[in-house]
Amino acid sequence: MSIFEQALLKRNTTRTESVQDGSHPMPDDAASETNEVSTLPTGARRGPPSGVTSERPGHPIREILREARMLVPDAFDAKLADEYRRIKRPLLDNAFGKGAELMEHGNLIQVTSSLSGEGKTYTALNLAVSIALEQEKTVLLVDCDVIKQDLSCLLGLADRPGLLEVLDSGLDLSEVLVATDVPDLVVLPAGTRHAYVSEVLSSNRMAALTREMASRYPDRIILFDSPPLLATPMTQIVAGLVGQVTMVVEADTTPQDKVQDALGLIGENKAIGLVLNKAGHATKRYSSTYYYGDYYAP
Repeated sequence: MSIFEQALLKRNTTRTESVQDGSHPMPDDAASETNEVSTLPTGARRGPPSGVTSERPGHPIREILREARMLVPDAFDAKLADEYRRIKRPLLDNAFGKGAELMEHGNLIQVTSSLSGEGKTYTALNLAVSIALEQEKTVLLVDCDVIKQDLSCLLGLADRPGLLEVLDSGLDLSEVLVATDVPDLVVLPAGTRHAYVSEVLSSNRMAALTREMASRYPDRIILFDSPPLLATPMTQIVAGLVGQVTMVVEADTTPQDKVQDALGLIGENKAIGLVLNKAGHATKRYSSTYYYGDYYAP
């Protein structure tokens, strides 16, 4: 069991009374761990991003990140930090038009995979922290995996109203955003599960919400932690609303035909990034390839 799984299992164990069926699915596996740590130079950071109002300190997630051997703003794995710098750079360039034509809804980025267990939640959370460290950028991390809710559960937000309440109950987005103790990182929990989540995510309200998030805050990246593409039609719906898709592929495990099938579900004219995860100690744990429009066979 990976460090990431252990961290989520620990979070689930301490709050089983609030989960109706008494259990929760296991999360996506994390990458292999390392003990190499570096210290990030500290500097003045801004408060919570626009749209978040809170008189209390941000929701604590640093210790959770540390336990799961993920990126932590003040001390983290140097190699892992560099790997995510490489992953985030083309995403930011596409989102804000640096070195390329500005992409429509380029600041809306879906993180997904072909199959379960490839590491998409681990990747989404690390990527969110890495982007939050950028100067003059804020990050909204949305738990769009409204069935499993691994992200919300790991961060202790599974009992909070969230995305589903905004779409289904008319709550304002500002009422459910959760500022964290990582400056410039805000989380939108999944919300309360029910039987019609696919219909809710395919509604006009979801389309309007993503347009609002894309245009309201020009310095914000919105990351959607979504279910695997081959597991549910919900992911394909979200893929149609975003400008970029980052697909996590588990090294030496995910069949090539499954990757091709998943890519075939993504609409044209999307910037698609492939992130090779869990490549082992002998090679880089992550590598990334980005392309635009028609995809190639990996």
